Amino acid sequence: MGGARKPVVEVRRSVRRRRTVSAYRDGERVVVLIPDRFSRAEESEWVEKMLARLAARERRTRRTDTELATRARRLIAQYLDEHGEAAMPASVRWVRNQYGRWGSCTPADRSIRLSHRIQEMPDWVVDYVLLHELAHLVVPSHNAAFWSLVGRYPRAERARGYLEGVAAAAALPAG
Repeated sequence: MGGARKPVVEVRRSVRRRRTVSAYRDGERVVVLIPDRFSRAEESEWVEKMLARLAARERRTRRTDTELATRARRLIAQYLDEHGEAAMPASVRWVRNQYGRWGSCTPADRSIRLSHRIQEMPDWVVDYVLLHELAHLVVPSHNAAFWSLVGRYPRAERARGYLEGVAAAAALPAG
C-alpha cells in the first residue's frame, strides 16, 4: 500500500503462552501477543507476519460506502418500500469520528453516517443500525411510529442486544 504508515505496535509477552501468537487492533495501535521465550529475532518475524495477516483480514472485511448505499437500497425495498423516496438517503457513509453512537442521521440533508466501529460486526447488526437510521428519514424521532418501522426487521431485538453487549464490554455508551 503506497503511503500507508506502519501502525504503532505493542508486543506483550506471556510466560503462560506456549506456542500461539495473536494480534488485534486497539484503536490506532496493534497489540501482538507472543510467548515470553521468543527471541528478539522471532519477535520481529512474528510481528511482521501478524501485521500482514491483520492487514489482509481488514482488507477482506472492510466495507465501502458504495456497498453501504447498495445495502440501504436493499433494506428500503425490504422494509420501507411504501415510503419510497422519503426513506432514500442523499448520502450514506462510514465515518471514524463517532465513538458515542453506532450511527447518526440528519433528516434535513438526508445524510446517514455509520461508525467505523461496526464495520466488522455481523451483517445483520450492520443492517439493523442502517435500517434504524433509514427509519429516521421517515420518522425523525424515537416515537411509536419510528419503532414500528424498525421493528419490521426480524433481528432488531437481537441486534439491539448484541450492540448493548458490545457497549457494556467496552464500557461505552449504548447509543
